[in-house]
Amino acid sequence: NKKEIFENHVNSTTTSDKSLILFDTNEIEKLPGYNNGDWWIQDIAAAQPVRLLKDIKGKKVADLCAAPGGKTMQLAALGADVTAVDISKRRLERLQENLDRTGLKAKLVQADITVFEPEELFDAILLDAPCTASGTMRRHPDILWNTAQQDILELAELQKTLIKKAASWLKPGGILVYANCSVFKDEGENLIANLQIEDVVRDPIDPAELPGLEFCVNGQGAFRSLPHFLELDPKEKSGMDGFFAARFIKKS
Repeated sequence: NKKEIFENHVNSTTTSDKSLILFDTNEIEKLPGYNNGDWWIQDIAAAQPVRLLKDIKGKKVADLCAAPGGKTMQLAALGADVTAVDISKRRLERLQENLDRTGLKAKLVQADITVFEPEELFDAILLDAPCTASGTMRRHPDILWNTAQQDILELAELQKTLIKKAASWLKPGGILVYANCSVFKDEGENLIANLQIEDVVRDPIDPAELPGLEFCVNGQGAFRSLPHFLELDPKEKSGMDGFFAARFIKKS
């Protein structure tokens, strides 16, 4: 029981049956259960895309742009056969450290996914694509000052390329979740509104899939969180990362 492990260090919320809000300001490594791999740090918004893949136990799942591994660990903990792909050797080393600490398993592949070709197709794919990271402005307010419109447009083109590439690796009936930590609609709502992929269709999210976070499902049937969401007591602990996620399914 994670609540017993954390005791006075956290306060649970109604936003998820799997996430707890950390109230303790001590060093993470000194909190009970961390070094034993009982838990890992992950913003509650970032934890939602994995849940949109539905039942993945025993299925072959790819986690693309995977490091540092929060979503990889989620997938492995849910019983998936995970292939985690990232272009950065250093970040994959950090991912492996996290896997070792938690006792979870995944196949790690260092590759540029624009040219990578897997040996077999996947039942499900999670693509947490490169983005402006503007959704992390609570922790990194300078991001908004350092992001130009041209940056957004270039990233949106890359995101489209990666979505189409990932979709080509799906088995018929397979699920693809595209996600990123941006608040800009050109990387989220506007991008998927104009996206067309052969044999792949949107699979709208039912708000009931995210108990306590139903308000994060927008009119497109996509997941949208913003930094001012999630009011808590004390107020200074309120908020969550800005995040976007949309689900697609490959026609059988």
